Amino acid sequence: VQLQASGGGLVQAGDSLRLSCVASLERTFNNHAMGWFRQAPGKERAFVAAIDWRGDNTYYADSVKGRCTISRDNGKNTVWLQMNGLKPDDTAVYYCAADTYGLSPTSQSLDYDYWGQGTQVTVSS
Repeated sequence: VQLQASGGGLVQAGDSLRLSCVASLERTFNNHAMGWFRQAPGKERAFVAAIDWRGDNTYYADSVKGRCTISRDNGKNTVWLQMNGLKPDDTAVYYCAADTYGLSPTSQSLDYDYWGQGTQVTVSS
C-alpha cells in the first residue's frame, strides 16, 4: 500500500492550496475511509479532515471548518484537500492516511493503518 501526497508549497496568508493524495492499494480504494492530518514543528500530529468511502460524509477539525474541503474520486484512487484562506497557523507537514478497515470518517489517528510521506505547507504572514 502506498499513499503519495503532493500539492504543498510556500504561500502567503489568504492564499489557497489543493493537496492531492493518490493511493496504490492492494484492495479497492473505494472500500476505505481517508483522512488528512498535519504536524507542525514541535507539535503532535493533528486531525484535519476525513471522508467516508463513498465521499458522502465528511468530518473536519474545528480549526479548518469552513476553510477546507475534502473530496475523493474513487475512479482515480485520489483524495484531495482544498484549503482556502490559509493562515500562518496552517503551516505544517500534511499527511494523507487510509483506514483500510473502516468506511466512516474518523478523526482518530490510530484508526488509520497506512500513511503517506507528507507534503510541506508553509504560510507566510
